[in-house]
Amino acid sequence: MNIEFKRVTKKLPEYKQIKQLYFSAFPSEERAPFYLMIKRTKRENVDFLAIYCEKKWVGMIYIINYLDLSYVFYFALDDSQRGQGIGSAVLREIRKLYSGRRFFLALEQLDKNAENYAQRLSRSRFYLKNGLKKLSISIKEGNVLYDAMGFGGEVKPEEYREMMKNYTGFFFSKLYKIEILSFLSPFFR
Repeated sequence: MNIEFKRVTKKLPEYKQIKQLYFSAFPSEERAPFYLMIKRTKRENVDFLAIYCEKKWVGMIYIINYLDLSYVFYFALDDSQRGQGIGSAVLREIRKLYSGRRFFLALEQLDKNAENYAQRLSRSRFYLKNGLKKLSISIKEGNVLYDAMGFGGEVKPEEYREMMKNYTGFFFSKLYKIEILSFLSPFFR
């Protein structure tokens, strides 16, 4: 599979589709303001990328970079492109692009009582299958608890806080309330 990436700008032909995908793929309580995300792409530490497979647009990925950390803030494929191995192909390419960095993302915690437990379990298995490991931090944003998964090494709670403070800026960092829970996973014992 030939995977390519292009920077998302308002001039990109698929811009409207990317915006629609963002609003349909992520629940409102998990979405950052889209205007802020676009505004932050002017910084060199943010990669907002349209994803193409065999020259056809298939999805989007939004990555925040800080020091040697690369954090996937959002990753979504168009519904019509799921289940075809494209997500795995994207992650293989991303691993190459971000080689030598600590690369991670946050997934809704596996809670058997959650309405979308099957979806959460499926996502977790997908990332495990693609070489990501559960990290020793969990992140609470609002009422949502996330587990971190990644490759390239652990992420310390203070590193995550500083990364998000750097991304959101002083004003928004005061509004952006996060709680980081740290534990020693069996993988690192």
